[in-house]
Amino acid sequence: MRTVHLGDLLVQHGVLTPSQRDEVLIAQKTRGGPFGAIAEQMFGVSAAAVEAAWAEQYATLAPHVDPRSLEVPHRVLEMISRRQAWQFRVLPISFKGDELVMCTTQEALPKALRFAGWRLAHVCQFVICEPQQLGEALERHYPMDGMSAASVSERMSA
Repeated sequence: MRTVHLGDLLVQHGVLTPSQRDEVLIAQKTRGGPFGAIAEQMFGVSAAAVEAAWAEQYATLAPHVDPRSLEVPHRVLEMISRRQAWQFRVLPISFKGDELVMCTTQEALPKALRFAGWRLAHVCQFVICEPQQLGEALERHYPMDGMSAASVSERMSA
């Protein structure tokens, strides 16, 4: 599998020019630090653009699943509430050792990671799925009035 670099994605999205990307790489080698933070500092790249590119990068590396076909143990589903599942677009699907495996979409990944970091006691590993698949799985495992599979595809609020 080919590695997709964050800087290349930011160039593809028109956020940085190739020469700006190269300047960030030089600064990163010189002083260290995350590529995205340096790009924000040097060229005013928005945190949202960095997050979107990072989520795209992660999604190319993470396993992809169809959560509709998975049998999820009840004890795993109890790790989050119905509201949390829909709000953060996450579905816990299993335990892998001590790690909780969570399914989300590429678009929801940054928000899902923030949620897992501040709310869950377990280290989480994320797998990726399509919005419609996640929506249908959430309908099955966390039915909630007013929420449907289409809700997952709707623009997520910040």
